[in-house]
Amino acid sequence: MNRSRLVVPPGARVRLKDYDPAATGEFRGKEDARQKLEKDIERLARYQDVLYAQGTHAVLIILQAMDAAGKDGAIKHVMSGVNPQGCEVVSFKVPSAEELRHTYLWRYHKAVPGRGRIGIFNRSYYEEVLVVRVHPELLERRALPNGEPGKKFWERRFLEINDFERHLVHNGVVVLKFFLNVSKDEQRRRLLERIDAPEKNWKFAPGDLSERSRWEEYMGAYEEVFRHTSTAWAPWHIIPADHKWFTRTAVAGLIVETLRRLKLRYPGLGRDQRSALAKARRLLERGGSDA
Repeated sequence: MNRSRLVVPPGARVRLKDYDPAATGEFRGKEDARQKLEKDIERLARYQDVLYAQGTHAVLIILQAMDAAGKDGAIKHVMSGVNPQGCEVVSFKVPSAEELRHTYLWRYHKAVPGRGRIGIFNRSYYEEVLVVRVHPELLERRALPNGEPGKKFWERRFLEINDFERHLVHNGVVVLKFFLNVSKDEQRRRLLERIDAPEKNWKFAPGDLSERSRWEEYMGAYEEVFRHTSTAWAPWHIIPADHKWFTRTAVAGLIVETLRRLKLRYPGLGRDQRSALAKARRLLERGGSDA
């Protein structure tokens, strides 16, 4: 997997029209990618075990996308081999009354995974500079003291998010950010499938169409997000999402590569601990105990 083709360089001006949602990288086809995905799922399970045992790092995976881009499917397939005890998925809905009384990052900070764990945000604090930017009327519920949001308001939020992520990284939380880049035509096909297939009817929401009508506004908001918040410590990855099999393979590969670069190790034992283990072995071999 060529990571450099997917990562957004810090400070780069991004035009999503330059990114092909139907790209499949070096893979010849679905079967070729399936083999890679299966191997990476196995690797991810092994790395997660060491991550959990070592307990010095956490991994926060952020998934952002337009509706029907395949976030849920990516989570289901990529994380299919991990131990549920060390992994958690959080899907953020409309803020509650309590959450609105706090700063906009409050509820997200509470959900950051602890050391040794993998956390997945299915949508995240980036909604606060995406959905809220397209629908600025949502800010009225927060009763902010600064009046109408202008350019400086959004720039300040970008800086706050960058500082928040830098704080996480400095404290051992690896932040992996993925934008699943689905085309408008492919989204239309998937939304129609949700309407036509009875087992998928529950996935369709009328609001999906109203958000789709503002596609260009969302693309502009995403481009601003990438420009201002793809950093050296937490870069964005733009993942082609028209072919679900490629999306899942690309996401899995990038997670595995990130864990590999952490050079995780099972924790070693000190002299006293090794001595205690040796004593325990002798007792067990004799079939006895301290009791």
